[in-house]
Amino acid sequence: MSDSELLAINGVVKHFDISGGVLDQLRIENGRFKLKKVVVKAVNDVSFAIKRGETFSVVGESGCGKSTLARTVIGLYPPNSGEVRYKGERIDHLPPKRMLPYRARMQMIFQDPYASLNPRMTVRSILEEPVMFHQRGVSRQSVRNKVAEVMAQVGVDPGWATRYPHEFSGGQRQRISIARALMVDPEFIIADEPISALDVSIQAQILNLLMDAQEKLGLTYMFITHDLSVVSHISSRVAVMYLGCVCELADTQKLFHSPRHPYTQALLTAIPRLGVAKPRHVKLRGEVPTPINLPPGCVFHQRCIHTNDRCKNEIPRLTRLDDGTHVACHAVLEGRI
Repeated sequence: MSDSELLAINGVVKHFDISGGVLDQLRIENGRFKLKKVVVKAVNDVSFAIKRGETFSVVGESGCGKSTLARTVIGLYPPNSGEVRYKGERIDHLPPKRMLPYRARMQMIFQDPYASLNPRMTVRSILEEPVMFHQRGVSRQSVRNKVAEVMAQVGVDPGWATRYPHEFSGGQRQRISIARALMVDPEFIIADEPISALDVSIQAQILNLLMDAQEKLGLTYMFITHDLSVVSHISSRVAVMYLGCVCELADTQKLFHSPRHPYTQALLTAIPRLGVAKPRHVKLRGEVPTPINLPPGCVFHQRCIHTNDRCKNEIPRLTRLDDGTHVACHAVLEGRI
């Protein structure tokens, strides 16, 4: 891990067993009773590194494993296999007490601020709680002063600190969620779809707030979204996910000007553009497979127009190309596209 890398994940896998009890697992096959487990393969062998001070975006369709990956990176879910390293130190296997120092350095902004804010607590209590927990010994007055400072920083009137979450609009609640993340002076923030539930005008305000905070505080972001217009505006690099796998990873400018993977090409041609009478859409075949029964070989081969026998049988590995782009596609590596 180089000095410029803040966080690195290597071969992370996260599966969920949804089999239920013994009776739920019972199946009859060839006249015999068998127990059959049902496993959701949400994240499959994902590797990448995030540099200090950058905004690293993860994009893809709903259900591709973006949020699961984010929660695994920050430690809300333990990975089934693979490693998560922060500043070179492995953290995915640490017990709760040893993980505490990293909890303060790594914070998360959730998609639904109303669900992530305690409705029984005032804004002041919500913002004071992480400081009182992680920075014990700080005086009550110092904490209150910091609450007022951070509320003003995110554009919420400090005089509203005695109000409850339901007394705020959606955009204001998201600002409070951002304030809660900033209260413990983090280095790394995961923003999981932080603007998807907001009006367009409010989305711009929240994005500007995040970018200003990054510039002033030197923050590093992992930004989870499905909105490619947002990605092009704020990101340094982009990872494109499909069915729990990273299919392409590239600098933002390279990704938008010369996408290499067929799935990335399909996503980008689907973006509406003004002044283009007949946009050239890349049409995909079939439907998105279920993560319970992943197809063999490349997970995208059933929908790709460039599929051959190798794609159907061999899983492609994320490989670095000459221009620095990483692609997991046999057709690209063989020069077929």
